[in-house]
Amino acid sequence: MSVKERFLDYVKTDTQSDPETGTHPSTKKQFDLAEKLAKELKELGAQGVSVDEHCYVYAYLPATAEGLPALGFISHLDTEPVCSGKDVKPACVPYKGGDVRLANGKILSEKEFPVLKNYVGQELIVTGGDTLLGADDKAGIAEIMTAAEYLAAHPEIKRGKIGIAFTPDEEIGEGASLFDVKKFGCDFAYTVDGEEIGELGYETFNAAEATLTLTGKNIHPGSAKGKMINCAVLAGEFLAALPADQTPATTEGREGFFHVESIRAEVERGEIKLIIRDHDADKFSRKKAYLSQVTENLQKKYGESSARLEIRDQYRNCLEKIREHFHLVENARTAFARAGITPIEEPVRGGTDGCTLSFMGLPCPNLFTGGHNAHSVLEFIPVPSMEKAVEVIVNLAKIYGGN
Repeated sequence: MSVKERFLDYVKTDTQSDPETGTHPSTKKQFDLAEKLAKELKELGAQGVSVDEHCYVYAYLPATAEGLPALGFISHLDTEPVCSGKDVKPACVPYKGGDVRLANGKILSEKEFPVLKNYVGQELIVTGGDTLLGADDKAGIAEIMTAAEYLAAHPEIKRGKIGIAFTPDEEIGEGASLFDVKKFGCDFAYTVDGEEIGELGYETFNAAEATLTLTGKNIHPGSAKGKMINCAVLAGEFLAALPADQTPATTEGREGFFHVESIRAEVERGEIKLIIRDHDADKFSRKKAYLSQVTENLQKKYGESSARLEIRDQYRNCLEKIREHFHLVENARTAFARAGITPIEEPVRGGTDGCTLSFMGLPCPNLFTGGHNAHSVLEFIPVPSMEKAVEVIVNLAKIYGGN
C-alpha cells in the first residue's frame, strides 16, 4: 500500500484528544486507530505487536544482522482538541498554482501561504474546509508504516532492530508520559512529527504551564472602600505586568514568550491560565521566577490569600540530551542528502514527544512529515513530501546498518 493510500485511510478515524478528561488515554476513540495499526503491523510481519491499556502501540522488525544499534521511529495517534477531526473529507488536488478552493468554499490562498509555490505540479491533499486534515500526525504514522512494510519485505538490507511506536495524547502534552522505554528496547529513535519537507528538529522550547488562582471579596459597591477585592481588577494588574514584547505575536526564532490561554474573572474568583516557553534554560527559569514575583506583589497588595500561582514543567529542550548523541543529527543529514533533500535546521518553536523521551533515556530528534498549517481547516500535505519522508526513514535504517 502506498503512503498516500495509508494516509487517506487513517484520517477517516477520529482520534481527537481531550485535555479535560484526566484519563489515559484522554479519549477512548484513539484505540480505534491503535488497534487498526496493530493489526496491520502483524500482517506486514512485525513482532512484539501490542496495544497497552493506555493506548500505546509497540512493535518491532527483527534485526537482519547482529551487533547493530536498535533504531526506533515514533508518531502520535491523536489530533488537536481545538479543531474537529471527525468526518474528515480529504481531497486530492493536482496543484497548478494560485489559490485552492476547498469543498465548503474556504480558500487556501497562495498570497497568505506563499509556500504553495514550492508545490506547483505536485498533488496536494487538502481538507474539505470543515475539519483539520490530520497530517499531524497521521502522516507520520503512514510514513513509518510504509517504511516498515518496505524494510520487512527486504530482509537483504543489513540493519539492526527497528522499533515502531505510536503514542496517544501528544497534542495535550502527555504523549510520552507513560511511554515504556524499556519495552520499546531501542538505543535511539526519531519522532516523525515535523511539518515542511526538510525539517530536522533537535532543539526545542523548555516548556511550562502556569495557573493563577484569584480569590476576592465582594462588598456592596456603595460601601466597598477599603474592603472590596475584585478579582477582575487583580487579573488586569497581572496581565499588565506581563512583558508586551514577549508574546507569541511578537517573538520568533529563539525568543521565548508568555502566552495567555484563558482568563476567567469575577469579583470573588478568577483564574488565568498561561504557558511559558524559552529555548534557553536560564531565561526559562527567569520567566518562571518573574511570574512568581508578580504574584507576590499581588499578595502584598491584596493579601496572601488573594493570589496563588502553580507552575508545572511540561518538557525540556531535547538538545541538552541529543548533543551527547549528535550522530543522530549527522546521520539524518546524510539520509536527507541521499533523498535529495536540503535540511531545514531551525529551533523548533514547540515540542514533541521526543523532548520527554530524550530525558527518559531515548534521544529523539524530530523528522518532517511534509504537512503544512497543522491544527487548521486549511491544513494540507503534498504527496511527494510524504514519499520523501518514507525514503528518509528507510535511509536511516540503512545508515545505522552500515550501508
